[in-house]
Formats: sequence, structure tokens, C-alpha cells
Amino acid sequence: MAEGVITSAALAVVLVWVVVLGGSAQTVESAIGVNWGTISNHRLAPSTVVDLLRDNKIQKVKLFDADPDCLRALMGSGIEVMVGVSNDLLATLSSSTAAADLWVSQNVSRYMVRGGANIKYIAVGNEPFLSSYNGQFQSYVMPALTNLQQSLTKANLANNIKLVVPCNADAYESSLPSQGSFRPELTQIMTDLVTFLNSNGSPFIVNIYPFLSLYSNSDFPQDYAFFEGTTHSVTDGPNVYYNAFDGNYDTLVSALTKLGFGQIPIVIGEVGWPTDGAVTANVNAARVFNQGLINHVLSNKGTPLRPLQGPMDVYLFGLFDEEAKSVLPGSFERHWGIFSFDGQAKYALNLGLGNGLLKNAKDVHYLPARWCVVDPLKDLSNVADHFKLACTVADCTTLNYGGSCNEIGERGNISYAFNSYYQVQKQNSRSCEFDGLGMVTFLNPSMGQCKFLVGVAEEVVTEHVSLGLRLCSGSVIVWLLIFWGIYNLNRVV
Repeated sequence: MAEGVITSAALAVVLVWVVVLGGSAQTVESAIGVNWGTISNHRLAPSTVVDLLRDNKIQKVKLFDADPDCLRALMGSGIEVMVGVSNDLLATLSSSTAAADLWVSQNVSRYMVRGGANIKYIAVGNEPFLSSYNGQFQSYVMPALTNLQQSLTKANLANNIKLVVPCNADAYESSLPSQGSFRPELTQIMTDLVTFLNSNGSPFIVNIYPFLSLYSNSDFPQDYAFFEGTTHSVTDGPNVYYNAFDGNYDTLVSALTKLGFGQIPIVIGEVGWPTDGAVTANVNAARVFNQGLINHVLSNKGTPLRPLQGPMDVYLFGLFDEEAKSVLPGSFERHWGIFSFDGQAKYALNLGLGNGLLKNAKDVHYLPARWCVVDPLKDLSNVADHFKLACTVADCTTLNYGGSCNEIGERGNISYAFNSYYQVQKQNSRSCEFDGLGMVTFLNPSMGQCKFLVGVAEEVVTEHVSLGLRLCSGSVIVWLLIFWGIYNLNRVV
């Protein structure tokens, strides 16, 4: 999802038009991957994350940039990677072949070595055609694609890596089932884009969020957002749609067909359900949606317009909660993870990868079990500024309406804010002062569904130290072998 941005068009109830597709459909085995976002104050060591992916047999991961720590950790794992080019780089990459060459060299080529990262896609921009951007990035997309393609060719990587452009579902629209098409101002660039994708063997990537339709529209039928059956099915000619995902997906198929590319492979770049921050965002709803989605996609039934031909890949959004993301769309924006920030599964989910239910991250190093709470003996008349400071730096979205901590009372709210700030500051003793209003406790103040977190330690440092020790110990062994050889040589002489 574009950081902090959603549009009313993206949230509309999308209907479907029945069309006759040219060519013969082929069965496509769908695969499940995850989006690994890193906008967090509580990041696990990348090596821990890669171990988590391996333990859960997740073989496809999508990054929103080309984070060097993530890519180094992924080297040798065999996990298929999609790296991202941020929207703010599109102008530079579109105007300079040298800049494109440099970006590929620094962010792709250096990792594509024997035993390196398995980079398969480069996502050029992230939802660059959002209507709320008012065309800000639109003119840069095709030139950037052209320059990057040339750079991949120069680096002898064009046969291994495909360029793609993740699009939000607001790129296409439909007021009536028979009128599904790309937005008029996007018709030409979408024609150019899909022509480019098709000629290079790349899929069309789209992000679909039934949750947002339900969140924004009180008249949206809730059961239509899920996969458990509905009393609000959409009948369109001979076809009947029982969930919003299929309706949205086939609307894209219709739009692509109108451009002459009705059979281009489609990848779902983002899809999921948040667990907090809104009335309809909770653990149970997220479990039901994601499990229903996975079962539906892996059944390979396809959709009415693409029977037996589901999406090529589906990337769940997301792997972890990201409590430092913008909350412009809503408080839920920080709570999309199937795992919490510390790699612990939020609910029972079978990804259909032959691994059973989700497995938690191992060897996570936490800060000490202590919390910062408000002193029960202190007057709170001057607490407002401290509360604001804490919630500006840390995440307090669970305190908002619909959140899991919405009903813990005034002092509970303040304690939650103080503790969130305290943990972000790595439990620095001064970060719990708040002019004498805060105090450290060793008793867990969590209440019911409202969990007061304990942060994770700086594992990245530990990781680097460990690597250094391994290298040092290796050097010691080498020198011992040399001296042993010299010693034995002298004995012979």
C-alpha cells in the first residue's frame, strides 16, 4: 500500500463485466508470499526474519526498497525476492541512464552472485498511479522502466529479473458491471505499460483490499468481504460473484481485455486484513479473511473470467506490524502483520505451504521484563503534553476507537503511552521520568486483550559481533594450522 495513502475510488464496491477472452486458459498454480515492511521502531535482526521465513517455508518475499541488511540476510536462502524502487526515485531514474545503471549496480548486481540473493522482480514505484497523487509520478514510470531495462541488459540480468509496477485497484473503476476499465486519464499509459510487461514476460501486479471497502462504506455488505459465503452475491449475466476479491480481480481482467491483454499473468502484490485500529480490524476477522483467501487461491478454481487460472502469486500484507507507519488512512495501518513486531504469530494460520500453522520466530532477544506506568499517587493535571510526546514518538493507535486498548481508562491510557515510549527508547531510565509522573514496574500491566509490550534488543549489533567472532575464530584456526605445519616441517628437517 502506498505509505499513508488510500483513495475513495480504491475503496469502491467493484462489480464485474462478463467478457469472452481470446485464447485458451491454462491452469496456473498460485503461490503464497509475504510483504516484508520495515517501518518499525522494533525491528528484528534480518537474519532472524529470514530464519522465520524458512521455518514457515515461505519462498517469496516482497520488499518496498532494496534494504541492504535485508538483502544480505536473504543471500544464500534461495527465497525469491522482489525489491522496490521508491516513488521519489522515479524522476531521477527516468531522466538518467547513468542513475539507472548505478541503481542496478548498487541494489541488484552486487547481490546477484553465486550463493547470493534470488532477486526475481524489481518493482518500479509503489502504486504510482494513485488518483490522490494527481499524476505526480505518472510521466516518470515508462522512462524509468526503459532505462532500468537497459541497465539490466548491460548487467546481463535481463533474462533473470523482470520489471513490474505495483498498481492500486483504484487504477480501474466500474459504475456498472459492463463498464470495468482503467481510469480515462490512465488509458494510454496503461496501454504502454501492459505492452512493455507483455513483451518482457512480466506480470501485471495489483493490490486488492476488501477491508478498505468495508472500512470506508457503511453500506458495504460485510460477508461479501470474506470467503465464507454471502447473502449479497453479485449476479452479472451468467456469472455470480460471492466475494469482493473475485469481483475486483475480474474487473481488472476486463480492463486488461479492453486493452487487448486479457491473458497477461496477474500477481496480487498486497492483500490482507489488519488486526487492530478499527472496529472491523481484529484478530478473528484477519484469521478468517486470510485463511479464506489462501484456501480460495490455492484451490486453483480461478474466477468466472479466468476459470482454473488464479493469480500467479499472492503476497500477503504483511509479515509484521509496522508501528512507525503513517496513520493517515486510519489507525489500522500499523497492524497488518500476520506476526507481531517480535515475530510471534498473532493467530493460527495455515499458509498452505506444507508447514501446518504459523511458527514463531526463534531466539528473539527481548529487553528486560519491565514496564513504565503512571505513578498512581501523582496528580495528572499536567499530563497532556507528556501523553502527546509519548504518542508522537511511539505507537498509541490501539487506544483509539475500535482498538484493543480502547477501554482501559484514563490512567491505563497514560500508562500505555508512557510504556510505549519507554520501550522505543530501549528502556532508558530517563525515558520514564515524565516530570515525575512515570514509574518503572516489574509487574506486567497488560489488561485483557490490551498488551503492554516489551521491546526487542538491538539484535543487529549482536549479529555483526557474532559474524566478527566467527571470522576471528576462523582466522585463529588458519594460523594454528600454519604453525602446526611449520612445526612438523621443522621436525622432519
